[in-house]
Amino acid sequence: MTAATTTEEITTSVIEIVAEVLGADAAELSPGTDLRTVEGADSIKVLRIIARIEQRYDIELDDAEVFGVSTVEQVATVVAAAVGS
Repeated sequence: MTAATTTEEITTSVIEIVAEVLGADAAELSPGTDLRTVEGADSIKVLRIIARIEQRYDIELDDAEVFGVSTVEQVATVVAAAVGS
């Protein structure tokens, strides 16, 4: 992770991870996508998404923060705060 990582880059990364884990088309996901509405999303897969994000950015996210958000953009904001972007 570099200091040049922006919230926009993090958002793109979150979209890629969500698409991979849920088998969704990344082109159909946007920052405003509510993860609870993506086909195939369930609590186990959301945990996998969070684990991949944590691994990619070498961070540990607070469960209360993660489960208090629902859109890709909100997840990216939590990640950005954790990495200091």
